[in-house]
This record gives sequence, C-alpha cells and structure tokens, in this order.
Amino acid sequence: MKENFVPGDENSKELFTYFGLAVYYSQALEQQLANLIMVMKVSQGDMQSAEQFNENFRKKLSSSLGQLVNEIQHHFSFTDEESAKLKAIWKQRNYIVHDYFKLRIHEAFDKLGREAMITELRTFCDEARMMEIRLQQYTEQLFNQIDLEK
Repeated sequence: MKENFVPGDENSKELFTYFGLAVYYSQALEQQLANLIMVMKVSQGDMQSAEQFNENFRKKLSSSLGQLVNEIQHHFSFTDEESAKLKAIWKQRNYIVHDYFKLRIHEAFDKLGREAMITELRTFCDEARMMEIRLQQYTEQLFNQIDLEK
C-alpha cells in the first residue's frame, strides 16, 4: 500500500537525513581534495607567497568534485583501487545530487522503497567518509614532509 509522502513527516525524515548526509560527505571530500592539491603545490614550491596560496586555494574551493578528481589524478599516485573508488564516488555523488529523487521518487512513497534508498545513501556516506579519511592521511603525510621555514 502506498503511503503519503510529505517532506518533514516521520515517514520521510530519515530518508532526507541520509540524503543530506550524502551531500555533506560529498562536500567534505571536495574540501579534502582541495587541501591535498594545495599541500602538493606547496611541497613542490609552486606557492611563492601567502597571497598566491590564498588565491589558488579559493579557486580550488570553487572547483567541482569532478574537476578536483581529474586534477588530483594527474599529480598524485593513488592505487588502482583508490582511483576506481574515487571515480565511483564522484559518479554516485552526481547521481545523488542531480537525479536521485527524479528517478527514485516512487520508491519514496513505499516503506520498503524508502528503506532501500536509505541503505543506498548510508553506503555512499560510508564510502565517501572512508575516502575523505584516506585523503586526509595523505595530506597529513605530505604536510609533515614540508619544511615550512623555506
């Protein structure tokens, strides 16, 4: 039996919570990619001043996840598994942000459909979070190698 689906009611809150978390973890991943790119630039001596760093960092923060993924893969050696996972997360993020409810709205009206959607979104959140943590580790390792006195 189909149920009423009203944004904000108890039947939809959990679904929208996980949708919001998926977007949040996508943004956290974007931020961490920008951080890693900028630390790489600093470690390579590409940033000659604080102003240059700030300007480049602002540009990175306005880049899309796809732009950041493409850039980082040209400059950083990920394992094949990490590269594949990063691309899969990027593709899934685009689906969630641009098409998720357009393609899955009928499932949102059904309890089992909502549960399946929630499971899918939770899985995405877990995967994006794990990738963000891995990127953070790479960033910290690289940062610790930089001689900031120079």
